[in-house]
Amino acid sequence: MALRSAAARLISRSNPAVASNVNGRFMSSGLDRAKTEENFEAVLDKFAQIRACAVLRTATSDACPKAMQAAIDGGFKIVEFTLTTPDCLQHLSDCRTKYDGDVMVGCGTIMNTEDAEKAIDAGSEFIITPVMLPDVIEWCKERNIVCVPGCQTPTELTMAYRHGAPLQKLFPGVAGGPMWVKAVSSALPFLSINPTSGVDLDNAGEFLQNGAASVGLVAPLFDPAAIAAGDYDQVAKNAAKVMANVREVGPYQRKK
Repeated sequence: MALRSAAARLISRSNPAVASNVNGRFMSSGLDRAKTEENFEAVLDKFAQIRACAVLRTATSDACPKAMQAAIDGGFKIVEFTLTTPDCLQHLSDCRTKYDGDVMVGCGTIMNTEDAEKAIDAGSEFIITPVMLPDVIEWCKERNIVCVPGCQTPTELTMAYRHGAPLQKLFPGVAGGPMWVKAVSSALPFLSINPTSGVDLDNAGEFLQNGAASVGLVAPLFDPAAIAAGDYDQVAKNAAKVMANVREVGPYQRKK
């Protein structure tokens, strides 16, 4: 009930189309859970400005908010909670309530439109999928929700773009790393590639300098050994280091 009421407050603020909340179901004047075009553009503008997302997956519910708080303390302004984390949506909702308007909060490991619905109801501002799922991309596109689908090849990246994904997540990592991104983004300049796997504290800036629109940080940021030991200061230090490297590159010029 707490998650539902918190999500209702968040969605009413971020979506002017919402008219009422009846028995926990959000009703809009158009498509359910639809956002405005201005909201869609604002999410993409934030990705272009910040250029790095903290992607969190923890084995326990207790570790999740502590680890994400450490990343935020270290400078992250875009964060992603993954559905494989216990109590993911509750933690996402709590984070959105606490940082609404400052830190942009999204949800990952979305595998179908039902997952997407639950994530949006919890307050997610963008949707991440681990693989290229046309039904989820199109569901999001119809509602002005930014979807960043996982892709492995230039063909998948292009198909994600054609289905309506304004950012394309490169996952898992590829041989060649930044040089692969440079080659593909040069040949296919309409893409806005978001590498995740293979990005670490030292090479994040290199990815951005070679054509990546933004990057996602997972294990190098959220060091599993540090989290297991409860050493969240190390996570904050990791965050500060990578964000300093990212800021040196500067904002991304969006492709309209």
